[in-house]
Amino acid sequence: MIPVSIQLRQALNRLTLPALILLSAGIIIAGQADRKRSEKVRMCVADALAPVWSVVTAAEERAIAVTSALHEASHLASENTRLRTENENLRRWYDVAVSLTRENDSLKTALHWIPEDAPTFVTGRVVADSGSIYARAVLLIAGADSGVKAGNIALAANGLAGRVTETGAHSARVLLITDISSRLPVLLESSHAPAIMAGDNSPMPKLMYYAQDIHPLEGERVVTGDQAGAFPAGLPVGTVHYIMPGRPVVIPYAKLDHLVLLRIFNFGQAQVEAPDAPGHVPLAPSHKTQEPPFTKLFNQG
Repeated sequence: MIPVSIQLRQALNRLTLPALILLSAGIIIAGQADRKRSEKVRMCVADALAPVWSVVTAAEERAIAVTSALHEASHLASENTRLRTENENLRRWYDVAVSLTRENDSLKTALHWIPEDAPTFVTGRVVADSGSIYARAVLLIAGADSGVKAGNIALAANGLAGRVTETGAHSARVLLITDISSRLPVLLESSHAPAIMAGDNSPMPKLMYYAQDIHPLEGERVVTGDQAGAFPAGLPVGTVHYIMPGRPVVIPYAKLDHLVLLRIFNFGQAQVEAPDAPGHVPLAPSHKTQEPPFTKLFNQG
């Protein structure tokens, strides 16, 4: 190695930055003078450095993968412990469910329980409804040809979505429970009280017409009631929430703003008719028939 004096080394260090600046300026001027040649040189350099960049990128990706694997491995023990605890809890609940199922079957056998017919249903894809008179309604790609009828119940994955109001050959319109035209008889499970859930075009329908001595409880479950005969009892609707004191609303279980698929059920409620009592004399039809209050409210929707 050639020995270099300290003074020469300091002079070279001082000249390095100006030399690099002059070299950069020369490259820029040369590139502007002959663009085609400069582009060709630049592409040749890029082609030559491409394998190097690919190796560097692969090494970086491998380093990231190794770091992620080490990070996951550090949490593996705690995750394994959590999964074991969760598995034990699920096993206990499974044993409880099996025991209750057997007890339920034995009680049904002792009582000679007559099971109800399972309702038929069809599933259709939801599309936007731009031609409806309702503010909160959707179109379903399933119509009369698929067995859908007006009055059928529409259920989402988590709960009640609405009911069918109109049908075509290949489509049906579903009025959502949040529409201002929707009136639905419901039952407050914890309070054991009937009420009416009325839509107002907001995401949370309001509760109305419950008994004055009953105050809906925050968070209690709301299910459908069979007071009007249009809905079967017990379908999950949502939970009670107070937006302000004295104004209870229902937070629906169904994600009504992000509906993709709906199941349309035919519960056959209209087919259930009570037999006439012996000696019953039918009354003469009046000019004006008084509807029950729940039916009148429901028919407004």
